[in-house]
Amino acid sequence: MDESNRQLCEIIGQQIAESPNKRITFAEYMDLVLYHRQHGYYATNQVNIGTKGDFFTSPHLGADFGELLAEQFFEMWEILGKPAPFQLVEMGAGQGLLAADVLKYLHKHYFDFFEVLEYVIVEKAAALIEEQKHILSKLLRFGANLRWCRWEEMPAESITGCFFSNELVDALPVHQFLIKDGQLKEIYITNNSISPALFKEETGELSTPEIAKYFEFVGIDLLGGSYEDGYRSEVNLAALEWMQTVANRLQRGYVLTIDYGYLAERYYSRQRREGTLQCYYQHAHHNDPYINVGRQDITAHVDFTALQRQGALCRLQPVGFAQQGLFLMALGLGDRIAALSNMQTQDISDLLRRREALHQLMNPMGLGNFGVLIQSKGLNEEEKGRSLKGLSVPVM
Repeated sequence: MDESNRQLCEIIGQQIAESPNKRITFAEYMDLVLYHRQHGYYATNQVNIGTKGDFFTSPHLGADFGELLAEQFFEMWEILGKPAPFQLVEMGAGQGLLAADVLKYLHKHYFDFFEVLEYVIVEKAAALIEEQKHILSKLLRFGANLRWCRWEEMPAESITGCFFSNELVDALPVHQFLIKDGQLKEIYITNNSISPALFKEETGELSTPEIAKYFEFVGIDLLGGSYEDGYRSEVNLAALEWMQTVANRLQRGYVLTIDYGYLAERYYSRQRREGTLQCYYQHAHHNDPYINVGRQDITAHVDFTALQRQGALCRLQPVGFAQQGLFLMALGLGDRIAALSNMQTQDISDLLRRREALHQLMNPMGLGNFGVLIQSKGLNEEEKGRSLKGLSVPVM
């Protein structure tokens, strides 16, 4: 049964009707569905995140993910010469669970770092900001230097520290395209007057030449003859703009991006003919973005090649790229799993749940296969020469 937000559907339909060709790009549609200020999925209190929700992220499995990231942030602070303040900018903080885990761990284990840390959250969804403030209110009483900020409030080259995100880029609006008659066509959304479905797709010329340029940028020859008609996928131009925004605000430090995705060659594999778009609703995923409008999450995998190359254009230096499982193992996840064997506890079920959660973080068929991309800016040669613990090969 379709549980669409009818008010949002009317707003989308009106925007389509007022557009010059009576259609909008899929990127415009996805932006409205997820981020409309009143009725978008992330803008309302309908967002259902957690192990029993529409979807869950690594922080929902316990504090370990945030605590291991905190170890990496502490090392970054040391490499940069312990600047005060060190600004840790989380972009798209969800419910605030990850921020809470990082700050609690630093307060307990690295208080000197905690004292000089300025934790900044960049979030535009009002409902999520309220939830974050509720969850993090106790940490404010413990002296955490925590604030919320919009991009336009953050001056250029004002941040010394680390920008980081976990499962943010996958939710940025994407353009969808199709190869038709050997040509690159864009998929548009228009109103549907002959079916119960409110919206339907049609194809047309590209809405912007940036889509074709994107494939030159990432080194993929879509029209060279090896991709068959009907091949369909996505282009995330918003991710390039996002990377430019981040690099522009960073004066000195790191950018750490964690998400599910591939390098371009694998992303645009000829065998992946339907792209990577997924919808998440009530514990299940499917690929129909035109139902449950405003009530479900919509995501697409991340093209890490694009992020790497856009970063280079914006004066970011490559530091490393790893799978999340190996990254967390290098930061001590394996030690935590081993320590469970020596724990004395009466509650064996709690021990098994914790063990399962730790294994999920490194599962190569799930969260462990996420990509971890680290870039830097403004480091001197000595600092560039120091390797990060999370990118070292874990000793098994």
